Amino acid sequence: MLRRTLLASAAATTMLGGVVMADGHGPTKLGFVFVGPVGDGGWTYEHNQARLAVEAEFGDAVETVFVESVPEGPDAVRVMTQMALEGADLIFTTSFGYMDQTIEVAANFPDVRFEHATGYKQADNVSVYSARFYEGRAVQGHIAGHITESNIVGYIASFPIPEVIRGINAAYIHAREVNPDVEFKIIWAYTWFDPAKEAEAAAVLIEQGADVILQHTDSTAPQAAAAAANDAGGRIYTFGQASDMPEFGPLPRVSSIIDDWAPYYIARTQAVMDDTWESMSTWDGIGAGMVGIGDISDAIPAEVKASAEAMVTRLAAGEYHAFTGPINKQDGSVWLTEGETASDYGDDSLAGMSFYVEGLTAEIPQ
Repeated sequence: MLRRTLLASAAATTMLGGVVMADGHGPTKLGFVFVGPVGDGGWTYEHNQARLAVEAEFGDAVETVFVESVPEGPDAVRVMTQMALEGADLIFTTSFGYMDQTIEVAANFPDVRFEHATGYKQADNVSVYSARFYEGRAVQGHIAGHITESNIVGYIASFPIPEVIRGINAAYIHAREVNPDVEFKIIWAYTWFDPAKEAEAAAVLIEQGADVILQHTDSTAPQAAAAAANDAGGRIYTFGQASDMPEFGPLPRVSSIIDDWAPYYIARTQAVMDDTWESMSTWDGIGAGMVGIGDISDAIPAEVKASAEAMVTRLAAGEYHAFTGPINKQDGSVWLTEGETASDYGDDSLAGMSFYVEGLTAEIPQ
């Protein structure tokens, strides 16, 4: 259920619409379309933190409205259209499943700028942006391969899109690199945010012997399920997803991937204010600060922590690529030869990734 409705957004616009800048113009109006609740503790939480950072940066020079828990599909068109009709100058649509809807609405409002997260379709007034989450997954896989005692790592996946497949591959490659016996068990939840489904998936993976749980879903429910298992005498390790989730440290949460959208949102807002905004594609990672690695818990052996931190440093400096050959596809065919990296073939080879790497035994759902 939407906890902030379009009616509430309209009311906020009416209330704030009286603000007039010194130059005689009103504030720059920004809309945010969120796929989950702002209190999800993960993906949407971090996008909302970035919205708040924009407000802190520009003060009364901006006005922001948001609608949370917007389903991916026709309802997103309604939400985006209403924001545009209410005078939004820039609209951020923050989930892959809003891609076609963003393009559709943007065509009807050529004077409104749109920023779509994790998609690939652009237009004159539509930019796309994403983060190289797979770099963080590589670090998580490195740690997971070291710390698993059962040699079973569980992975809660959302939807079988390239972003998620990249993450599974990156984690598995780096877990296998330090532990050739490691096995990944993958459960597809077919949701970004559903605490009940996520908790159930974590419980099933733990029952199947996984003692490390990775997730590409947005709630803290897998962390809570692992904590409950630990309270019952287990030793399950987890990683925060999109946000640090520190309340579950030092166990089960032993590190995290943190999405930091604030610098990008501030820069793109400034571009609208300066009338320098242009359609562009942005894909940044650890080096640019768009992907952060949360503090590694002391529950991790010191030597593993040190090696993981060294990997973070090399990734940030561009000295190491998370996909460095030799790497074969799941069917045994060569993808990257010794020393080759995915970047040697341009980002298209990663952006459209639709295969598992060799060693993963599951199938990608169609």
